[in-house]
Amino acid sequence: MKPWLSCQAGRVRLTLHVQPGAKKTEAAGEHGDCLKIRLAAPPVDGKANAALLAWLAERFGVAKRDVSLLSGDKNRHKVVEIQCDLDAAAVLALFGLH
Repeated sequence: MKPWLSCQAGRVRLTLHVQPGAKKTEAAGEHGDCLKIRLAAPPVDGKANAALLAWLAERFGVAKRDVSLLSGDKNRHKVVEIQCDLDAAAVLALFGLH
């Protein structure tokens, strides 16, 4: 199992390293013990966090209310929880990591 991924009882928890201000929003592989996400939103007034949660909701096919930022509100290192029934292999496939 990846150190940045935890799947338990209908919940997926991701530990992320977020790079705001990128050209496009995408998963960019692993960064230490985190999954690196490049965001096309600026790190201003919570716009990057909102863009991150919306992108994850779309990627996982869940409602925005099912994606929560647990920690890292004003930090590049974030922990996010998604309410969904995916296993680790399915999550890795979503991000193009096998």
